[in-house]
Amino acid sequence: MRSFSKLFGQSQAPTAAATNQPAKLTLEAFFDLKYYAFIQATKRRSKHDFYLFNKHIRPVLGAKLLNDISSEDIDHWMLHQMEVGYKSGTVNKHASMLNRTLNIAVHWGYLEKNAFKGAAIRKLPVGDYVQRFLTRNEISQLLSACKQSTHPYLYLFVKLLLLTGARKSELRLAKWKDIDDDKMQLFVAISKSGRSRKIMLSNQAVKVLDKVRLRTDALGLPTTRDDWLFPNPRTRKPYTSFHLAFFAARKHAGLNTVRIHDLRHTYASLLINNGASIYEVQQLLGHYHISMTERYAQLFPNTLKDRVNIIEL
Repeated sequence: MRSFSKLFGQSQAPTAAATNQPAKLTLEAFFDLKYYAFIQATKRRSKHDFYLFNKHIRPVLGAKLLNDISSEDIDHWMLHQMEVGYKSGTVNKHASMLNRTLNIAVHWGYLEKNAFKGAAIRKLPVGDYVQRFLTRNEISQLLSACKQSTHPYLYLFVKLLLLTGARKSELRLAKWKDIDDDKMQLFVAISKSGRSRKIMLSNQAVKVLDKVRLRTDALGLPTTRDDWLFPNPRTRKPYTSFHLAFFAARKHAGLNTVRIHDLRHTYASLLINNGASIYEVQQLLGHYHISMTERYAQLFPNTLKDRVNIIEL
């Protein structure tokens, strides 16, 4: 395969003047001067998109004029990612972002046609999606390992994830003012769906939050309304990630395949196994569409035979 620097040319910094001539607008100019402002206003993780574009798209396709990007270019780009070792699921995420960017360019009139639609490789096979649910014994093992961690908050953070089904970012970026003690709720201003949501807090979850406050006090950090639930003692800002401490704990527990997000799956499975309906699970997980909750349908007991006997004439 030809080298990508020769195939696509070197990337150059876009200028504002480029946007005055849509026919001469490069992909990177469109992203930097048009698209990025759009996602900053509409998407919670816009910085993540900026990082992905800079690392995976800009070096290869950035300097190409929008109308010069061909389906073959996109196929070569995806094959190149596979050759350097990215997994199919990762390549698909990058491709989805590129497709979305080009669709917006078409919608706004900067591009005549999205070349992604004609690409031979539009989505790579990734196999069946496997959900991981922790058993009661595995939960005990994991919590025990987290309790032994030197991280000041790992045990409390993981326990709250299991008790609330919250996404890690929803807890990591929470402040004390987001907690309504009377209603026993944690308010999330912007969830993954882009909408606000309220996380219901059980009696046990409230007790864990009390311990979080005590831990923060012991670290000599403030716990006023405007302070973070889980402040990094060094920066006094929220942790950027709990992954390193979590990976060490899961290894200690012998649960190397468990991801932090599996704690959310486990929360859903515990609800279902204790009689919650799919509608209740949807509300507690904060899923905007019921289709997101239906992935747990196989966990529900098969009660159809019993239900048909409800009607007697």
